[in-house]
Formats: sequence, structure tokens, C-alpha cells
Amino acid sequence: MKWLWCGLAIASLAVASPASAHPVPFSYLDIRITPGAPGGIDATLVAHVADLAHEIGTLEIAADGRALQGAWSGPETMADPQSRRFQIHYRLDGAPGTITVSAPLFPYDPSHQTFLNIYEGATLRSQSILGRGRPQFEYFAGSRQGIAAVMRKFVPAGIHHILIGPDHLLFLIGLLLLGGSMRRLAGVVTAFTVAHSVTLSLAVLNIVSPPARIIEPAIALSIVYVGVDNLMVRGGRDVRAWIALSFGFIHGFGFANVLREMDLPARALGWSLFSFNAGVEIGQLLVVVSVASLLAAVRSRSQAFGPRLVFAGSLAVIAAGAFWFVQRVFFPGGIS
Repeated sequence: MKWLWCGLAIASLAVASPASAHPVPFSYLDIRITPGAPGGIDATLVAHVADLAHEIGTLEIAADGRALQGAWSGPETMADPQSRRFQIHYRLDGAPGTITVSAPLFPYDPSHQTFLNIYEGATLRSQSILGRGRPQFEYFAGSRQGIAAVMRKFVPAGIHHILIGPDHLLFLIGLLLLGGSMRRLAGVVTAFTVAHSVTLSLAVLNIVSPPARIIEPAIALSIVYVGVDNLMVRGGRDVRAWIALSFGFIHGFGFANVLREMDLPARALGWSLFSFNAGVEIGQLLVVVSVASLLAAVRSRSQAFGPRLVFAGSLAVIAAGAFWFVQRVFFPGGIS
């Protein structure tokens, strides 16, 4: 009897093992974009039978923000008896600019990952890993439609970032307090854009990437410097363009920290950088026009009010910059 029970136990383990074991919690998704109009998307999904025994989540593919309906076929048995393959075809009416893949396929397993390959024709263009922490991937096609899609996304992102960035905005406003023609002020802002575009690109490309604990306090000090310079100027040569150029290199590293969080498309990196910088420039010019016009209107009411405005505004700029410096050096958790 003892040997009988041992034999039954071993047999039960042998039977239960293939059903319960899940050695590879992965699935594989290949997406092939057929160029031309009309075109299509052919997807191949390979999954483990242990995953397929549970409830399958969703696979959603959208082209230019429009959800596509797929025609599924399968499952097909593969050389590996533990894997199954599905074929899905999506019809397209024209060449897409963006393809968005959402693949929370097996939500029962939080450790499950889907390896994603995207092809254009026969050429592999992009690879990514989708999982609970990253359930979606956006791909920009290597075409005119793809370039247009990159610009539609990153130009508004640049405008938005400069308009919600209080430190960058205050630096600009400090440079505007002394007034001047719109042409001169636009030159100051453009010098700032040229400088931060250089360091933004270097940081995003991981060529030069100083830590935020250095860059953020340095940005605060640049704001203090602008306010102090406004108080010390005595009708000499206008060097604000040089100030904007010099400190723009520092601010560029600050922009890069935000841009990295936006999951830049590797294939369209150049266009995304260009578009983001163009958006920042547009946002800055909007600030220049609105703030400079407001300051000019205030000065026009009283000739004596201009110097007081510069003095009070510069003190406010210095105070804000000093506050951010102390916060970012001694209370880095409070950085906004």
C-alpha cells in the first residue's frame, strides 16, 4: 500500500504540473502595417495555453485616434504545443499617421508582459514591452502623415509646458520688465529658445544629462539674477539677449526632464524635439505679446510709474527665485 500511495502521488503531480505551471508569462504581438491606400494592419498574437485558459482581456488598435475593428482567425497550433497563434486583420482607408496599441490581454496575471513588434512592410520599425505599468503604446509612422501627427502632439505640448511652468515664465517676465520694442523683446525670447533647444536635445539624447538636484536650483538662481540685474542697470547697453542665451542652456535641461516623461518616439525623435521647441517658442511669444502690451499700457498712463513698476516687479522676481532656490536645495520633495 505504501508503494501504491507513493505511485499515485507522483502520478498526480505529473498530471497537475503541466496544467498549473506557467513558466513563461509572456505573449507576443507582431503588427505589420501595409503601406498604400487602401492599406491594412495584420496582427499576429502568440500566447501560452495557460493564459488562454483564463479570461482574455482586450486588444485594441486605433489609427489616428479612430478605433479599428479586427477580423480574428485561429487559434492555430504551433510547433510548441503549449502556444497558440491568432491572426487579426484591420482594414485601413489610407496611410495612418499614428497607430495606438492597447493590450491589457491577461489582467488576471499582474506580471504578464506582451512583447510588441511593429513593422512597416517587411521592415521592423519599433519594439516595446506592454504590461500592467504600460498598457498602451503609440507608434508614429515614417511618412508625411506620421510627421504631421508628431507635430500635432508635440507643438501643443511645448505651448502647454511653457504656459504652466511658473519658473520659466517668471524668468521671461523678469526679462520683459525693462520694456523695449516688440522686435527687441522677440529677439530676447528667441535667444532663450536657441539656448534651451541645444541643451534640451543633448539631454534627451543622453549626451549630457546633469541631475535635477543641480539644474532646478540653478534655474531658481537664474531668476534671482534677472531681478538683480534689473535693479542694477543704469541705462547702459541692453544685454538681456545675452542673459537669456546664457541661462537658456540651464533651462533646457529643465525642459528635458519633462520631455522624457512624454515617451518620445524613437523613430521620430528629431521631429518631436523640433515640434516641442517650436511650441515653446510660440508659447513664449504669446507671453511676450500679452505681458509687454500690458506693461506698455501701464507705463503710458504715468511716466513716473515705469521705474516703480520695474523696482516692484524685480523685487517680486528675486523673492520668488530665492524661495524656489531654498525649497529645491533644502526641501527637494517640494519641487513642483
